Order: sequence, then structure tokens, then C-alpha cells
Amino acid sequence: MTSAFEFQATSLDGSPQPLSDYADRVLLIVNVASRCGFTPQYTGLQQLWRDYRDRGLVVLGFPCDQFGHQEPGSEADIRDFCALNYAVDFPMFAKVDVNGDTAHPLWAWLRTQKSGLLGSRRIKWNFTKFLVGRDGQVIDRFAPTTTPDALRKPIEAALG
Repeated sequence: MTSAFEFQATSLDGSPQPLSDYADRVLLIVNVASRCGFTPQYTGLQQLWRDYRDRGLVVLGFPCDQFGHQEPGSEADIRDFCALNYAVDFPMFAKVDVNGDTAHPLWAWLRTQKSGLLGSRRIKWNFTKFLVGRDGQVIDRFAPTTTPDALRKPIEAALG
């Protein structure tokens, strides 16, 4: 695969979602979890979605249970948690693995496009973020500690 828009994922409601539906938009792809110290970042991610969606940003949340069993619930549990606690209405997907042999193909590809700290390809924790340009190419990778608000300048640059 040569573009993020070539992948498909399963939405939180169980339906297939081709990422080509988001072609020509800027994507912020994040592995999320409901019981993580970074979970309050949902507030900032939702705010980015509200502030920039009319300009072409799409925030995509991919729940992951590979780090400390911090996403133990079902897809329905995740949907309810996000809606009730953070009013999330950006696109969310079914749980995925982001590392290892069972990693979702999108995440396996993302890891090859931009390395993390010290050149590591592995996702280190929940709330790792990838910014993808309108051309489907990875612009940058951000650590879990990078707050959504700190992404405003790169997002605005990508939006043009």
C-alpha cells in the first residue's frame, strides 16, 4: 500500500469503512483507550474535530487493548463511554492491534512511514498520533504525551 486511503477498517458499529471515503482530507489517526492516563485527550481530539472538520480534517479513533489492558470493553462499551464522557462524534473504529503479527494493516503501514523516538517503529502506548496529508501520505508522528492542542500548527499547515 502506498497511501492511507487504500486501507479499510471496521467502524465501531461493525460496518466496513474504506478510508478512501476520506480521500482529499487531512487525517489525524490515533490509537485510543478508555482507561489510560491519556484518555482525557479525547476532549482535545473532539475539539480539533469541531474546529477543523469544515476545513477538511478528520480525526479517526482506533481503540487498542495492547497496552496495559486499558481498552477491555466491547465496541458498544467504547461507543457509550466516548459519547457519555467526552461527547465524541468523530469516526471511531472497532478495536485493533497496532503492533505485532496481528496489527491492523493500516497501523503496520503507519509504523513503516514514520518512526518514533530513537527510530523505533513500534507504537509505544495509547494515544500515539499520525497526521496524514490530503495525498494520503504520513506527514508526522506524535507521541502519546503530545496534546491535541499542540497539533494545531501542523494541522493548519496540512490543511493549507
